[in-house]
Amino acid sequence: MASSEAHHTLDRPEFDRPVKLLIVVAPYYRHIADQLIAGAQAEIEACGGTHDLIEVPGALEVPTAIGIAERLSNFDGYVALGCVVRGETTHYETVCNDSSRAITLLGLQGLCIGNGILTVENMAQAQARADVSGQNKGGGAAAAALHLIALSRKWGAQRKGVGFVPQRDELKIAGTPKDPDIA
Repeated sequence: MASSEAHHTLDRPEFDRPVKLLIVVAPYYRHIADQLIAGAQAEIEACGGTHDLIEVPGALEVPTAIGIAERLSNFDGYVALGCVVRGETTHYETVCNDSSRAITLLGLQGLCIGNGILTVENMAQAQARADVSGQNKGGGAAAAALHLIALSRKWGAQRKGVGFVPQRDELKIAGTPKDPDIA
């Protein structure tokens, strides 16, 4: 049984300047979502980071909200949270696969995302994974995002440009010479 296995976890990353994360949660199962949020918030705060929280209708909207936030805001990373419980139709597979795929694609574009969207067979599995004193998948998702932020800061130093570099920051526009006495 997976719950009796020992798992290795990395030490918390350390940051020389503060980190700010956006927690995006689909609270369809509110009691599960609240536990995931608590775990994520505790992990972010343990690293000295700050966070904002937004809610979206469902797991399929989580990656879209992250994409919007990346384009229009200034977060260092993202924590995706929610819970999808298998039902009687194939909708479960669609939601699980498409939300995960979209989050992966955003990550491959360079976004630092921890995926804490639970995909479970029943509520007992969801509860075991969401519980802060248990598997704490919300905290695990936040930890993943924090580790990716640390990597991006390590490797994301300003790179030297290639090609033409102007000598001065001065622009001359035709018809408006800087010195009117010079033709």
